[in-house]
Amino acid sequence: MPLIAIVRHAQASFGGADYDQLSDVGREQAEVVGAELARRQLRDPAVVTGRLRRQQDTAGLVAAAAGISVGSRVDGRWDEYDHFALLRRYVDPERVELATGDSRRFQGLLDEALTAWSDDTKDAGWAAFAGDAAAALEDVAAGLPKGTDAIVVTSGGVLAALAAGLLHAPPATAIALNRVAVNCAITTVIIGSNGANLLSFNDHAHFTGARRSLLTYR
Repeated sequence: MPLIAIVRHAQASFGGADYDQLSDVGREQAEVVGAELARRQLRDPAVVTGRLRRQQDTAGLVAAAAGISVGSRVDGRWDEYDHFALLRRYVDPERVELATGDSRRFQGLLDEALTAWSDDTKDAGWAAFAGDAAAALEDVAAGLPKGTDAIVVTSGGVLAALAAGLLHAPPATAIALNRVAVNCAITTVIIGSNGANLLSFNDHAHFTGARRSLLTYR
């Protein structure tokens, strides 16, 4: 039964001039999750990633640490939504300015924007975003030769939308899952005769104990 390990990208540079750049902690996270995937002995895994630099850089570090020599396939459907555009559209700019650099307050505003986006009857953006993620997963599964697995590197919003969709849950569930997504956590999907099934979400046991300091959410 094919298995797809979906990894959230490593910590980027929240509050920095270039958010789409991995932090030093992020690079270490990617190496740790790569070693964890090597330990799990995935079968000749293909590697797929979105177009964002934080996703592609994470994928490169993961592949190197896991001993995978095959290059990554890039698919823009694994990209994250544009959270800055959503905040500009649905949240008062003054409130966004006050939350700059404060991860907890920023997350609250992002939840607010995501809720407004998913409830917006004039905009099918959320449905299209979630639908693209589901279609991208189907394509990865369909392209796997028998007896092989895959590693996908994407972002928290995509992971949350996929997990909620596989559970046939509403957008509110995706927003709640997005809130707790851990950098370089592993979400596992198995492909059976009845299609894709969610086996685990947000597994971050590799960031416990001595590696607890590597646990981040943004």
